[in-house]
Amino acid sequence: MVVSLVHQGVLRDAFAEVSRFRSELYACLTTRGDALFELCDALLCTDGPVRTLVDLALAPEHRRGHGALYGGLNQGRIDVARLRRALTEVPLPRAADGRLVLAVDVSPWLRPDANTSANRAFCHTFGRGEGKHQMVPGWPYSVVAALETGRTSWTAVLDAVRLEPGADVAAVTTVQIREVVERLVTAGQWRPGDPEVLVVLDAGYDAPRIAHLLSDLPVEILGRLRSDRVMRRPTPSREEFHLANPKGGRPPKHGGEFVFGDAATWGTEQAVTATATRLYGKATAQAWDRLHPRLTHRAAWLDHNGPLPIIEGTVIRLAVEKLPSGGVNRPVWLWWSRIGATEADVDRCWQSFLRRFDIEHTFRLFKQTLGWTKPRLRSSEAADRWTWLVIAAYAQLRIARPLATDLRRPWEKPTEPNKMTPARVRRGFRNLHAKTGSPVGAPKPSRPGPGRPPGSKNRYPAIRHDVGRVLATGEAYSRPAHHKVGTKPRRTG
Repeated sequence: MVVSLVHQGVLRDAFAEVSRFRSELYACLTTRGDALFELCDALLCTDGPVRTLVDLALAPEHRRGHGALYGGLNQGRIDVARLRRALTEVPLPRAADGRLVLAVDVSPWLRPDANTSANRAFCHTFGRGEGKHQMVPGWPYSVVAALETGRTSWTAVLDAVRLEPGADVAAVTTVQIREVVERLVTAGQWRPGDPEVLVVLDAGYDAPRIAHLLSDLPVEILGRLRSDRVMRRPTPSREEFHLANPKGGRPPKHGGEFVFGDAATWGTEQAVTATATRLYGKATAQAWDRLHPRLTHRAAWLDHNGPLPIIEGTVIRLAVEKLPSGGVNRPVWLWWSRIGATEADVDRCWQSFLRRFDIEHTFRLFKQTLGWTKPRLRSSEAADRWTWLVIAAYAQLRIARPLATDLRRPWEKPTEPNKMTPARVRRGFRNLHAKTGSPVGAPKPSRPGPGRPPGSKNRYPAIRHDVGRVLATGEAYSRPAHHKVGTKPRRTG
């Protein structure tokens, strides 16, 4: 009886949270809000994957014509700042120790043939065509999501920023993380005394630089490093230098080298852990303390005043017995922005890094089920509005997860209510939609415009736009060195 009452209380709280978020979402749609809100409802209630944008106009929840659908995306307005606050104020997933774990990654909306679309940049892709690394024109979006603990395909998307051509990825990511953490503090999701927020980055991000720029925030940075990197040990003290060099000389600014590809340079570990996993077999993690990259005057540090900083952290090497995909088993190198790591810290770091791949499930749901990249929109501003509608729809699915009923197919296995995937929750959202109500007003009758007379030529052709690049240094793109054979290790940061 007590369990039933607790379950009913959870359902009431979830239902109230869904209703509150839907009211706040409608308030964020400042122009053509009715059309945008019903488009979001149609996205939630349509059965099956979204293949074309105009198909959503046929859903019963979308009571307007397809002209209103495109008009809302092209001429509508969304208060993005208020919507970001609304996403931060909902209940967020946490790790086992109550810590917020954020993952940051870039997902491209590829538009290779959209010559009339502005603000396109070359997006790095892999697996298209011959399975090679390619640069395809499109709109890259940097997404920040809170991760859950355990095996799941759910994340809590908190922010999305479209990368402009020529943008510095590390600078944009730093500003994005800073704003997300500040909103978390304002919303009460983090308070003084709570564990620091862990931000997990994949390879391609300058983790030491981001950690240095965010050193004033309660965050820890965990980033993956390339396997050809070379880090430096702490600067030797004056006494140690004189003992090693009795003839004197200029003291060095950096200690000895730590070459990832040369085990002879590793020395004694700070901590070593061995964990038995179901997917990877035995996972062995080794940690070395107080290692930093040797920074140089590259484009990333041209605006830095004074001597270049020494950014110390912990390097973690993760090796597993097997891979589920059967691919090449290579160790993973991680850099954590804290020193003095214990065995518990090492296990927490590499397990959090493996949880980072949950955001890939979110990207796949966005693209394959919710049809994020299906519309052929010309304006990048319209693409931003559609992106935020997809994020708002996904947030409603996550909040309504306790309320959903498992409408499984005959060939699918039964699933516990709290174990359903986002696609299964979406199947039953139409039943929930009828109970939550809608703040949208009734559509007004109208007639379509005359359009361009048949047979007349278009006297206003669309402008063609060039494709830019999203690179931090402005250098020409080349294949990453860790994908080449026989390359020398990188000895600078």
